[in-house]
Amino acid sequence: MRYIIIGAGAIGGVVGGRLAESGADVVLVARGAHYEAIRADGLRVEGHEGMRTHPLPVVRGPEELELGPDDVLFLAVKTQDSVAALDAWAGRPVSGGGTAGERLPVVCAQNGVEGERLALRRFRRVYGMCVWLPATFLEPGLVGAPGSPLTGMLHIGRYPSGVDETAYAISRDLEKAPFEAPVVPDVMRWKYAKLLGNIGNAMEAACGVMRDEMVPLYRRAQSEGRAVLTAAGIDPIPDAEGERARGDKIGFKVVGGRARSAGSSWQSLSRGTGTIEADFLNGEIALLGRLHGVPTPVNDVLQRVANAFARERREAGSMPVAELEALVDEES
Repeated sequence: MRYIIIGAGAIGGVVGGRLAESGADVVLVARGAHYEAIRADGLRVEGHEGMRTHPLPVVRGPEELELGPDDVLFLAVKTQDSVAALDAWAGRPVSGGGTAGERLPVVCAQNGVEGERLALRRFRRVYGMCVWLPATFLEPGLVGAPGSPLTGMLHIGRYPSGVDETAYAISRDLEKAPFEAPVVPDVMRWKYAKLLGNIGNAMEAACGVMRDEMVPLYRRAQSEGRAVLTAAGIDPIPDAEGERARGDKIGFKVVGGRARSAGSSWQSLSRGTGTIEADFLNGEIALLGRLHGVPTPVNDVLQRVANAFARERREAGSMPVAELEALVDEES
């Protein structure tokens, strides 16, 4: 199997680098300065074992690559970029006949729960992946992998449910690298549980790394999330089950002398991308709340503030927590 990593940023770069290190065939898909840096000097992956450089093939899009029947498309772009990426790849021909959308598996290694639905409109073979993977991407050509002793945990299964031999084959390849990759028939239950954790991404984007003074508002946002999932009849895995699965397998270790950064949304702002994933995290909770008559004032504000930070290119982490709390109080 050849892994085509569509979006070789934090998650895609770490997974692609680790797969290549374990002997898998990997092609990276990147854009702009990141593409140029990888093309010139390889992909640098900085983990607790030091810096490793992988001189991997890198392309800017599907027109630069001939697809084969054993390819796996690993979708690791942010959800707001999914439609463009899926549209670009779904119609591409595969050697031997047919298109990628008809023949190739696509693995949605993304936060939130919308990517799989978007993929299934275009691809027949869709796999969900719940990503528990500390990773950073702040500099072209360089990704950080501070997870230790495992790099990360990647639950995988068919979407909307089930398992098959492809899922097991992908799992085996991932576990040759320092990942744990359980194959589960109910992967979306894992992803909904992860969504409740990712509710805090917008808070970190606005106010910086999660700290004690932010926890009460974070808990209020999570309570809204649990309420809307219950109203919608969605049953995420219990917190205790996720905690048992992870145990002490994925700790954060300082790499390269740098302090731990905040999450993926904060990183998007820090790179000045102009977009953020809040519509598919806090916005997912807001959507379900509106569909099922459950108020979600905290998530409404977090979605709105995160989008304003991205749109106005405001400095990540620059809002005092008290200011964010005041906005929530006004909404409530």
